[in-house]
Amino acid sequence: MLKILIAEDDEVNRNFLSHLLRALTKNILFACSGLEAVNMSEASSDLDMVLMDVNMPVMDGVEAMKVIKKYRPKLPIIAVTAYGLSYDKVNLLQAGFNDYLPKPYTREQLLDKILKNL
Repeated sequence: MLKILIAEDDEVNRNFLSHLLRALTKNILFACSGLEAVNMSEASSDLDMVLMDVNMPVMDGVEAMKVIKKYRPKLPIIAVTAYGLSYDKVNLLQAGFNDYLPKPYTREQLLDKILKNL
């Protein structure tokens, strides 16, 4: 069973992602800040993937991803963001994210990104 960390500070977005993922896995962790995502990914060596909001409190998603990638370079981290312009996608992928999912998205788009990056 997949173990996925949802790093999202907005409760509605966390619940939406969780609801969409329930068919795929029941093993979901939640982080409400970039720093919490770093700590949780460090403590959970069996994580299969991180879905990371870019705009996060304490430490933004880009910085959190970079810290996580230092000790877990092969862990897939997908940027899930409201920043939907093409140059945002390019910048986020160049920063080190494995993939990019702009909000709003469908269940099919989410599952496609997850399966593509496992």
